[in-house]
Amino acid sequence: MYKACIFDLDGTLLNTLFSIAEFSNEALEACHYATIPVEDFRKIVGNGTVVQIERMLNRVKPEGHTKEEATHLRHIYESLYASDPCRKIADYPGMKELLKELKTRSVPTAVLSNKPDPWVQKIIANCFPAQTFTVCCGQKDGIPRKPAPDGALKIAEVFHLAPKEILYIGDTNTDMQTGAAAGMDTAGALWGFRDAKELSQNHAVYLAKSPLDLLPIITRV
Repeated sequence: MYKACIFDLDGTLLNTLFSIAEFSNEALEACHYATIPVEDFRKIVGNGTVVQIERMLNRVKPEGHTKEEATHLRHIYESLYASDPCRKIADYPGMKELLKELKTRSVPTAVLSNKPDPWVQKIIANCFPAQTFTVCCGQKDGIPRKPAPDGALKIAEVFHLAPKEILYIGDTNTDMQTGAAAGMDTAGALWGFRDAKELSQNHAVYLAKSPLDLLPIITRV
């Protein structure tokens, strides 16, 4: 069995699609741009705020944008998000049950996200019981964002485990690339933002249709 698990946040632990879309569109409207359909954010998110803003501007201003425009939009978006990071977040059926079972079996868990770390800490504290996760890590200065393996490897050090003893769970190509780069097996979350083809093409060792489908993978039952 795997001795620990690392979970992505957006689209894996929690359904944050409507949350991200609402803050993004409020920021776009504040800058007098058109809004983007909610479902389109499935392909826009996943690589951190800077990349997300670039993708948004490429959609609403295809003729090109300046660095100053991107910075301005990002500042508005981050200000809105920081004010209420738990807005419109929804649970994925079975996720809390999975986490409870892993805790019962003494399998430690961690969160690794490209969201800014203060947002990650607030979301996890508000959406899950205290001490559900041993480690929660969002984007911080000095640690390259996913798909760089640095964050995942730091978590492995905290767990005092070899990477091969940890299962990395996420819903995007970025997550699968992160786990593979860290030397960890990866499980693609089909309930998340991307599809099986993307996950399979980016080193997914397993594909899971629901959170509870992960239990026999983790425990090798």
